[in-house]
Amino acid sequence: MPPAPRRPWRIVHSECSLGWGGQEHRVLAELEGFKRRGCAVWLLAPREAGVFKRARAAGIATHPLGVSRPLFPFTALALAGWLRRNRIEIVNTHSSRDGWLVGVAARLARVPLIIRTRHFEVPIADLRLSRLVYERLADHLITTSTRITSQFQNAFGFSSERVSTISTGIDVDRFSPRAAKAELPTRHGQEEWPLVGMVAVLRHAKGHVILVRAARMLRDWGIPVRLVLVGEGPSKQPIEAELVKLDMVNCATFTGHRDDIPNVLRALNVLVIPSLHEGVPQAGLQALACGTPVVGSDTGGIPEIIRHGETGRIFKSG
Repeated sequence: MPPAPRRPWRIVHSECSLGWGGQEHRVLAELEGFKRRGCAVWLLAPREAGVFKRARAAGIATHPLGVSRPLFPFTALALAGWLRRNRIEIVNTHSSRDGWLVGVAARLARVPLIIRTRHFEVPIADLRLSRLVYERLADHLITTSTRITSQFQNAFGFSSERVSTISTGIDVDRFSPRAAKAELPTRHGQEEWPLVGMVAVLRHAKGHVILVRAARMLRDWGIPVRLVLVGEGPSKQPIEAELVKLDMVNCATFTGHRDDIPNVLRALNVLVIPSLHEGVPQAGLQALACGTPVVGSDTGGIPEIIRHGETGRIFKSG
């Protein structure tokens, strides 16, 4: 464990995402890590956000974050006052909307250090606006992969002092080949089929539909597989529609959220990460630590964790 700071810092993390996935898990892990080192930490997030509920359950101080655009100026002013009253020294924003809202509030409150973390490799849509949020509303940028770091260095000319790569870590005691294999649902006659899974929020960018199409191709080639889709999210309906369209409903199981991820990963024959946009996927690192092969797209930081032909396979995104 890295040493604690010489004196406790007063740190705020903000996250406007409502879901619960790798990004939100990392935010909570960082809060818990700094708290263990004696720092005073807070989370700013919408009350209905998954990370807000889990942070509160973990004993992390929370403050509700309203992200309504019409109320943006009033919310930013109120937040600036809150940051000043709590003598916040470091603010770390994680998503687009809170990057703007909390970034403005932190500047108004004269917070000494503002950090913006970029978790995914996605196209930088508007360079002028992006330059404002990443240069004016942040003192330093943290990315989760060297590929994302290169993206910002090429787009904005950031020096190595202006941007850092800090990949997400995993608990290798929890995720290991020693974990017991979970009993996953199966259907009669499919017991011997290879078990292919995804562990990801059900979002379009995660590429679940791509996996369904690939499984159909395998079946047409005489290699049927069972699909296990672990996670929850807003894109379940399009995935179900694709399963119906390709006559794959009887080959797939949605498990919803599960807490026994090490056991699930041990049970899989292969984990697939067909993402369209990605950082460094925690599920991939976790699977490799459990001894489970990983097949992933060539986007984001996925090629940084898979040695093609040794620990898994890389394919072209999309």
